[in-house]
Amino acid sequence: MLRLLNLELQKLFLNKASKVLIFISFILPFFVILLSSIRINFFGFFVLELGETGIFNFPMIWHITTFFAAQFKFFFAIVVVSMIGNEYSNKTIKQNLIDGLSKKEFILSKFYTIVFFSLISTVLIAIISLCIGLYYSSINEAYHIITGTEFLLAYFIKLVGFFSLCLFSAMLIKRSAFALGFLFMLFLIEGMIYLGIWKYANEDIATKIQNFLPIKSMWKLIDEPFRRVIATKVPEKSELIYDYGVHSYEIVIVLCWTALFIFLSYKLLQRRDL
Repeated sequence: MLRLLNLELQKLFLNKASKVLIFISFILPFFVILLSSIRINFFGFFVLELGETGIFNFPMIWHITTFFAAQFKFFFAIVVVSMIGNEYSNKTIKQNLIDGLSKKEFILSKFYTIVFFSLISTVLIAIISLCIGLYYSSINEAYHIITGTEFLLAYFIKLVGFFSLCLFSAMLIKRSAFALGFLFMLFLIEGMIYLGIWKYANEDIATKIQNFLPIKSMWKLIDEPFRRVIATKVPEKSELIYDYGVHSYEIVIVLCWTALFIFLSYKLLQRRDL
């Protein structure tokens, strides 16, 4: 595993564009810290400081930071599709196989890289969240601090799943720009499936089916935290209460999609004439 990972990292860091994108991918999550320093002046009547509203208290901080940090995953998605696109355009994929790397090892090297960078990103978000929480939170009991850390697991699974989809897209299309376009098309297709089922059945059935589709299932791992924040400030608004938790069945769905994308990527490579 380490040999394959080291091989892939050498390729990435020898490419200037990949190095820049990886750097950006790891720097952007730190902008989550800026959320805690935002001050909104409402025309001089009053000033809202997000850091003083309590939304960065434990355990809510884990939900807030992982949700917003996940929105930056598209930068590393470009790295994933580029490392496949470059393999085809530079003919290095064929050279690797000639040099003794099996097709299975080739796909595994990509997957190990995805897991490696997803893990690093998760650790960074964990450290950032802990620091913000300890600074702003009035709660310092260990139990409350670790409550909600399941969002870190959801964040990690979400990244691995999404980047595995990017890997499959790149293997299928072979060109980076078109591979990214395929992801957007998949998003639109899922939306059309949802609308079609809603039209001929009902919204509840459409939502349940959509939650099993790849992009939506990854999104559902970490639901938006806005209603949760509002509910803590306006507790009498019972209609704002919703299920925002991380569920094991949602993780299983994304893991199944991840395994399928890696398997299909391997099958594509097996059948393709290089």
